[in-house]
Amino acid sequence: MTDHALPLSAPPDGAAAATAQAERLPSWDLADLYPGPDSPRIEEDFSRAETEAAAFADSYAGRLAELPGAALGEAIAAYERIEEALGRLMSYAQLLFSGDSTDARVGRFYQMTCERVTTISSKLVFFTLELNRLQEAALETKLADPGCARWRPWLRDLRVFRPHQLSDELERLLHEKEVTGRAAWSRLFDETVAAMRIPLGEEELTVSAVLNRLSDRDRAAREAAGHAVAKAFGRDIRLFSLITNTLAKDKEIIDTWRRYPRPGSFRNRANMVEDEVVDALVTAVTAEFPRLSHRYYAMKARWLGLPKLQHWDRNAPLPEDDDRKISWSEAKGRVLTAYGTFSPEMADVGKRFFERPWIDAELRRGKAGGAFAHPTVPSVHPYLLVNYHGRTRDVMTLAHELGHGVHQVLAGAQGYLLSGTPLTLAETASVFGEMLTFRALLDAETDPRRRRIMLAAKVEDMLNTVVRQTAFYRFETKLHDERRGGELLPERIGELWLDVQRESLGSAFEFAGEYAVFWAYIPHFIHTPFYVYAYAFGDCLVNALYAVFQDGHPGFQQKYLDMLRAGGALRHRELLAPFGLDASDPAFWKKGLDVIAGFIDQLEAA
Repeated sequence: MTDHALPLSAPPDGAAAATAQAERLPSWDLADLYPGPDSPRIEEDFSRAETEAAAFADSYAGRLAELPGAALGEAIAAYERIEEALGRLMSYAQLLFSGDSTDARVGRFYQMTCERVTTISSKLVFFTLELNRLQEAALETKLADPGCARWRPWLRDLRVFRPHQLSDELERLLHEKEVTGRAAWSRLFDETVAAMRIPLGEEELTVSAVLNRLSDRDRAAREAAGHAVAKAFGRDIRLFSLITNTLAKDKEIIDTWRRYPRPGSFRNRANMVEDEVVDALVTAVTAEFPRLSHRYYAMKARWLGLPKLQHWDRNAPLPEDDDRKISWSEAKGRVLTAYGTFSPEMADVGKRFFERPWIDAELRRGKAGGAFAHPTVPSVHPYLLVNYHGRTRDVMTLAHELGHGVHQVLAGAQGYLLSGTPLTLAETASVFGEMLTFRALLDAETDPRRRRIMLAAKVEDMLNTVVRQTAFYRFETKLHDERRGGELLPERIGELWLDVQRESLGSAFEFAGEYAVFWAYIPHFIHTPFYVYAYAFGDCLVNALYAVFQDGHPGFQQKYLDMLRAGGALRHRELLAPFGLDASDPAFWKKGLDVIAGFIDQLEAA
């Protein structure tokens, strides 16, 4: 991180230091948002947003019904400007915190930003509530004006939540209490995980670094890492269980007041997808567990010469895999070449992330684990976070997050309110980027042994995306359903976790009891409940979409880029229609799952 006012609080661990010596990994520069947390621009933007929010409320509260269409369009545009200003402030604080959540000053700045943004935005809560109280006929009259018509997609999506809206006073109370409720528990989770140091041999490593060892060639090293993770999270399992129980109960209370039929319904509404479509996806994937994951892992056990796989064997490389380290520059070249072969325009957008300091790939303590793409605001640009260890999986992760970044750049032209996409569609560009990169690498490889290794790695990635994430969704569903009957003991949460793992991965595994705590490190359960099925949705959708591309669908590349540019202006039905696809058709999901099964067929025949 380039912000000298907030230096890193600890040196990188051993693996990070070794990688840094071999090749300097990039870290992002957040100056395009703000020069630093002490910048006068931050206070200026807070003050301006506070003044504008108060003036906005004075001008429009209680008056929307009487506004003509053009005036309502102007009001929404003004609302967007204030929201984008707050989004810029919040994005900066979130990225700083992701860069080093162990620094107390960063945590304080993040909390201060959350509180001030919440206080200011509470003045705007009335606006969306009042818009949703407009009758359909009255709203249609206003939308007939060209000045208002631009906002039709945003209003359409806003009104999905109309049946679940509470009184203005309750909505404002819930909004203001967020910083001491869900947001505070999420911060506790983040800071706890980031501060953990796990003893492994002679080293003390971050959670991310130890999890990476679960892909080591040496089985003894994998086993040691597995025991170390289990011991570390087992030691704090009561804390993680308390966080999970509290957030599940918090969700139940809010869902009950808002009259959502089941725990996942809010997420589905936010994803602009019907409960029934999600049910169809989960049912289709679950039915295919035997044909997909059970079959593959039985083969993997034979390849590894093991009667049973342990949890630390799931991501083990194949015996003949030389596990060659891939440099950052080589990874960059592979991904951009794959993007460019498909679409030069897509590669040109992707190059910006490498040419400018928009990616943080450095390995260091305090940094968030995993990977993400943060869109920030359209007037700036996205930032990518990855933890690059030099493995093939890391190249695929880079391709994945760059897909998000390209999508966010292209959709940014829609503006702040219309650029965001539901999670299900947001995963489309990322998974498509992965597929492009994989296919390019596979097509260029002539060694049958290397092709088999690459194919197996891709199958494992797809199983992690489709099967594992569907199992995560089933775990969340079971947990939230059972939590409604009272607090769950850590042991019971572990039982639910092991149940879905056995169901999804099959009899090839012999799960040790220590694996019962591995649910505790997964941040999606804390930050974004029921997010995880979006990965399976996106993977199956991309498999179907890529099959259309391979069949030579006319103008596919341009249609694909137009789909990304649409942002949140179109729903999944409208976006997929130009490709002849329909996610509500049960055959759609089978089409995507057949791609994975076909890869496994090839491995069986090899």
